[in-house]
Amino acid sequence: MAAAARFFIRGANSKLPISGIGTGAQSSFGATLLKLSPNCNPRTKTQRRHAAHFTYQPDPIPTQYGPTQKMNLFQSVTSALDNTLASDPTAVIFGEDVAFGGVFRCTVGLRDKYGKDRVFNTPLCEQGIVGFGIGVAVAGATAIAEIQFADYIYPAFDQIVNEAAKYRYRSGNMFDCGNLTIRAPWGCVGHGSLYHSQSPEAFFAHCPGIKVVIPRGPVQAKGLLLSCIADKNPCIFFEPKILYRAAVEQVPVETYTIPLSQAEILQEGSDVTLVAWGTQVHVMREVADMAQEKLGVSCELIDLQTILPWDVETVCKSVVKTGRLLISHEAPVTGGFAAEISSAVQEECFLNLEAPISRVCGYDTPFPHIFEPFYIPDKWKCFEAIKRMINY
Repeated sequence: MAAAARFFIRGANSKLPISGIGTGAQSSFGATLLKLSPNCNPRTKTQRRHAAHFTYQPDPIPTQYGPTQKMNLFQSVTSALDNTLASDPTAVIFGEDVAFGGVFRCTVGLRDKYGKDRVFNTPLCEQGIVGFGIGVAVAGATAIAEIQFADYIYPAFDQIVNEAAKYRYRSGNMFDCGNLTIRAPWGCVGHGSLYHSQSPEAFFAHCPGIKVVIPRGPVQAKGLLLSCIADKNPCIFFEPKILYRAAVEQVPVETYTIPLSQAEILQEGSDVTLVAWGTQVHVMREVADMAQEKLGVSCELIDLQTILPWDVETVCKSVVKTGRLLISHEAPVTGGFAAEISSAVQEECFLNLEAPISRVCGYDTPFPHIFEPFYIPDKWKCFEAIKRMINY
């Protein structure tokens, strides 16, 4: 915006024709801008940008929950919300643009199916969205609030931390807002930059009274979201936005749940324990394959799934077996949740460690735009960390 303003100010006395803005004339605004740059050729072929820094590996088709249907991650979220609205007459969904389907289409068709009193838009006010959700939950209804991007959850921080998380405790269990679930798109997306790529889970991991959950794919997204909605504590459900369309699996059509606070061992190994959540699980899957192929190193991969309260037992048992631990997440390294895991494992497994615990995370900078490929903890950074641990 500032650049555009400077252009118009400097161009006030210019003879450059700008009258064709928006008219389709040859002297259009876009052509004018191109002429301003001597190195810019309007006919130059646009370079393609590859957003994905991982290869998505779908989970095996689940057989224990009945018939399945091919869904991507946002469709699995829609299916979970559909199941909830159908089975719970008190359930309501609200947030910015959710009545229109949401910016990522997670609520598409639900207003038409269940009515405008159960799926409705709110003002652009995150504090108000969560505050309203707390009130709805305290009144006994099932409240499902959407924050349009996790980056914009901070205006609601006071409502989540000082109200939702403490409601049960301060009333001596006489009242609670356990029926509140807050959904938010989360993590890097390839072009999100400062305000559409953040991973704020560590901010809420320091807050007793809430649960924080992050799925790795469509099957987990539906099962974990339904568990959050059914749980009797307020939950924050972060959805990896880069997986909304990239992740496709066979997802059960009917209602099912996946236990919270229970990590999943995706691959057993004997030399190094890898811990991640959300999108980073798929990066670590590639790292495990690379380590086996290039180094002959056997990696045990754990998807944490629930950040708060997290599954200390599963992680520590794995580290006792392997003697090494690598934790990776997209959020900045300082104060990230990897630090909490590292500290707990060091306390419980100190005598079993063969090398210092390694954290491969984002840098301590705001999330960049064009430099995103250098910022994210990709497979090469994680692979180098494994080599350092093995050679320690």
